[in-house]
Amino acid sequence: MTARAADARRAAVLGSPIAHSLSPVLHRAAYAKLGLEGWTYDRFEVDEAGLPGFVDRLGPEWAGLSLTMPLKRAVIPLLDEISATAASVEAVNTLVLTGDGRRIGDNTDIPGMVAALREHGIDQVDTAAVLGAGATASSALAALSRVCSGAVTVYVRSEARAAEMRQWGERLDVDVRTADWADAAEALRAPLVIATTPAGTTDALAAAVPERPAALFDVLYDPWPTALAARWSMFGGAVVGGLDLLVHQAVLQVERMTGRSPAPLEAMRRAGEKALAGR
Repeated sequence: MTARAADARRAAVLGSPIAHSLSPVLHRAAYAKLGLEGWTYDRFEVDEAGLPGFVDRLGPEWAGLSLTMPLKRAVIPLLDEISATAASVEAVNTLVLTGDGRRIGDNTDIPGMVAALREHGIDQVDTAAVLGAGATASSALAALSRVCSGAVTVYVRSEARAAEMRQWGERLDVDVRTADWADAAEALRAPLVIATTPAGTTDALAAAVPERPAALFDVLYDPWPTALAARWSMFGGAVVGGLDLLVHQAVLQVERMTGRSPAPLEAMRRAGEKALAGR
């Protein structure tokens, strides 16, 4: 059953830089599988200064927006409502436009992380480690609040970052300990390690992977595998990758923007894998 042409809607991903984004591939694959004829999903290079004007120009044909850096916090003042999940980390990656023109902000990164972990059989751990202390690290702490029953050690490069992560821990009710990045090799012995750092940052840690590693969640997807993920897999450890996260959070975005559930996870994953293989 296909959507009528009159029901055609628009959606897009915004950010800067944005040319690398796989979101159009995933969302378009979902629309095709769901039979949503006429629905379009594009990408636009938009920075913080250009965001208010872009959002103000959205007409009734728009269903929603995906937001990536540096817009996840910049969009908040433009919203009529924000979900508790998004408010918990002060980051919105999904803007849904309602029929009456209201702008609703949500965060699908956090439940997307949880879903990706659970898909790989990681439902509960006693302790965990986080590599890095950027915006993704706060989302990782929020996800860990749902799957980790004990302390989370975050490995950082400065005391300012350490203090920020401890504050997030208090806000999210997570027992956060901090350690110096120089000791990051110790993180690899945790039951679950979440690497939230930019490409290349953890490459030097690959040689320190223990002989029997537990689980690694590396949020990168391009290039893939990272040196750390490749070594982890070679030693038989469980690896959750950035594409897993990207697909699971996009599934939730599709469901919120289209009102159709469940979104076609496997079709979206295959489309993402094909696109990455062609890069």
